[in-house]
Amino acid sequence: MSTLRRILSKAGPFIGLILVVGLFAAPAETRAYFLTYHNFKIIFTQTVIVSIGALGMTLIIVSGAIDLSVGSTVALTGVIAALMIQRGWGAAATTMAAIGFGGLVGLLNGTAVAWLRMPSFIITLGMLGIGRGTAKWLASNQTVNYDSSPIDSWMTTPNPSGYALPAGVWVAITLAILTALVLKRTVFGRHVFALGSNEAAARLCGVPTVRLQIMVFALAGCFFGLSGLFQLSRLRLGDPTVAIGLELDVIAAVIIGGASLNGGSGTVLGSIIGALIMSVLRNGSQQMGWPNYFQEIIIGLVIIVAVFLDRFRRGART
Repeated sequence: MSTLRRILSKAGPFIGLILVVGLFAAPAETRAYFLTYHNFKIIFTQTVIVSIGALGMTLIIVSGAIDLSVGSTVALTGVIAALMIQRGWGAAATTMAAIGFGGLVGLLNGTAVAWLRMPSFIITLGMLGIGRGTAKWLASNQTVNYDSSPIDSWMTTPNPSGYALPAGVWVAITLAILTALVLKRTVFGRHVFALGSNEAAARLCGVPTVRLQIMVFALAGCFFGLSGLFQLSRLRLGDPTVAIGLELDVIAAVIIGGASLNGGSGTVLGSIIGALIMSVLRNGSQQMGWPNYFQEIIIGLVIIVAVFLDRFRRGART
């Protein structure tokens, strides 16, 4: 049993991805298209929004907290970016503003969690409603349309049938590498793991836990803001009702990737693999012709299994 737990801890995400790909590659009616490069290009593109959000959520979960306001932050920053483009802002200024607003939401979450000593679950649940309501208010409860912007091309390629990947995929890969290096090679990363493992012990060892929690949430908010920009690029309009339930996909991706809900463990690579698993599930379900409600049931079951595997893995360390 302990050997199985060690295997799941190290290779679980890869095994899960292989099983999910095999599930949809086996039927004859989907095999011919599912295993093509063009389909995997679609999967990689669909993974961008969840994977970038998962990078921020990895930091939060490793630190021992959770954030339920991801979807609302994505919708809010997408609406803000669309309004700015509508008013003539350039792509660079719009990008910085959207990331900044995402960081501001994270800063508010982190300040409330760290200074007020309130559970992150409750704080971010409240922010979920605040962010969604603010997005609807700013958008006057309708979509925000604009003529065009360079941001529109971030999730597409000039030749859809070609081999080139959209810019969003390369941005996600670059950010994943940088985040992994930060977590593994810097003092900040070691402090994040220490905070999630035992906050009291980390404080006694001189880790500035209050400031660290605020920084983690603020940085994660920047990732969520960037996800909002890619959501805007995908839709080419600001929609205050978009990304409902996105936080479930993001959290599930991180947990499937090997992070513990109790904090103190997790990897960027695992989170990216978890995001790929979620995208493959949705892509394969659509190709199989399964109705949306059945897809939602599957995603719900995956989340339950992910939490169970988290408890099972932790049994190897107790």
